[in-house]
Amino acid sequence: MTTTGEDLIPRVTTKARTTALPPTASAQEVAAAETALGFTLPPLLASLYREVANGGYGPDHQLLPLVGPGRTALSEYRSERSASAEGETPYWPAGVLPILDWGCAMYAAVDCLSETATVLLFEPNAMTDDGAAAWFVDAGSLAEWLETWLAGTGWYREDADEHEDTPEPTPWQQAATRIAQ
Repeated sequence: MTTTGEDLIPRVTTKARTTALPPTASAQEVAAAETALGFTLPPLLASLYREVANGGYGPDHQLLPLVGPGRTALSEYRSERSASAEGETPYWPAGVLPILDWGCAMYAAVDCLSETATVLLFEPNAMTDDGAAAWFVDAGSLAEWLETWLAGTGWYREDADEHEDTPEPTPWQQAATRIAQ
């Protein structure tokens, strides 16, 4: 089944509205965030922020707001890129926007430079002297990742270890190349 933003956004909205949501981000706020980031958001991600809510829904710990006070996807991107550039081991590639904090310094992040908006898992506990070792592909696209959340079949669900068909993140093969850019 091919999923488009047109059919996915209403289903995400329905599930998201089971909790109290913040207001949506305006088109101007999304455009300002893209300017600050230096890249555009994938259309589906921009639509989520403009049409569903400015964060506050999604798997487990909830999507980070794109903009606003406190921790946001924008502020976390800037923080991780800065720490990566200043540290001995670069680890955060340009164009990879953290959208969800799993805790323990782990993030779900969208590769905003990929055609499909690949969703990546950043797991710093896997990193030694190679920042690329911390990156895993969680889903081939943002749409696929959202479908997993909607279906309740993600690796992160509490009973995932009881289901043999639960896909686990795999190493991101382009991580080293993308970090070096």
